[in-house]
Amino acid sequence: MRKVILAALAVFAMNVMAADDGATLFKKCAGCHGANAQKKALGRSEVINAWKSDKIVSALQGYKTGTFGGAMKGIMKGQVSSLSKEQIKALADYIPTLKN
Repeated sequence: MRKVILAALAVFAMNVMAADDGATLFKKCAGCHGANAQKKALGRSEVINAWKSDKIVSALQGYKTGTFGGAMKGIMKGQVSSLSKEQIKALADYIPTLKN
């Protein structure tokens, strides 16, 4: 029984850690932004892999609160609404590492 509980806790911990991993989180974004964040999402956004981490944090927090964005505001609000501050930071640290 003890081994089962420890195994369950280990799986839970791995899922929590993966949820804050920028590469894992970015998989949700890649459909519109491209595998290397090299695309203009839906042909309307900026290419984000050249953005600095602080700009990404600001944009994602702004989308979440509804204070940032033009044509993509409505779509992005839904995409980021469930992200925690830690997840936003993980994405913001990961995206600038992507190259075309």
